[in-house]
Amino acid sequence: MASNDPDREEDAAEATAAGEDEDTGAQIAPIVTLSEVAVTTGEEEEHVLLDLKAKLYRFDKEGNQWKERGTGNVKLLKHIETGKVRLVMRQAKTLKICANHLVLPSIKIQEHAGNDKSCVWHAADFADGELKEEMFCIRFGSVENCKKFIEMVEDITESAGKHVEKESKDASDAAGLLGKLSVDESKTDEAAGPPANAYVKAEDEKSEAETKA
Repeated sequence: MASNDPDREEDAAEATAAGEDEDTGAQIAPIVTLSEVAVTTGEEEEHVLLDLKAKLYRFDKEGNQWKERGTGNVKLLKHIETGKVRLVMRQAKTLKICANHLVLPSIKIQEHAGNDKSCVWHAADFADGELKEEMFCIRFGSVENCKKFIEMVEDITESAGKHVEKESKDASDAAGLLGKLSVDESKTDEAAGPPANAYVKAEDEKSEAETKA
């Protein structure tokens, strides 16, 4: 039966609330114990050369249109041991990789026609787990950041090109040296005299001549 006294109802409600808020001192153990897990990104042995916020697009050949890959931070990372530089970009919220490729001498980057905050380039990308040729367009928040990105990529490709040329020259010089050594060894063998079987043949001919005499 409902009470018609609002004061009694208010007192009852306060008593109930007080009972609910009362601390009993009981300790409730968690059902599942979680332990800390070390998360690796694959960037632990790389030095960050550049880190800029941008939006990335990939050109869809089938649809003949640009498709957004994600918004996040694009990084140029240099490996501590090998010295190789790669471009990596992850989506801001999910951290999903939307670009991951080496910055090679073959990469030609240029400003996007009609938008001085954007630039385009081709690369053999591995973001989707398989190596495939992609055409990228990246848009920055300012012209300055776009120019900074282009200049950094151009410096890296130029430096990598010189390194490849030096390695090629060193390999060519080593091959030439080996060839020279082979020729010198051949001349040394000739100077040492005729082979041993030549003496045997000469002795046989001499014995045959004496027998006939």
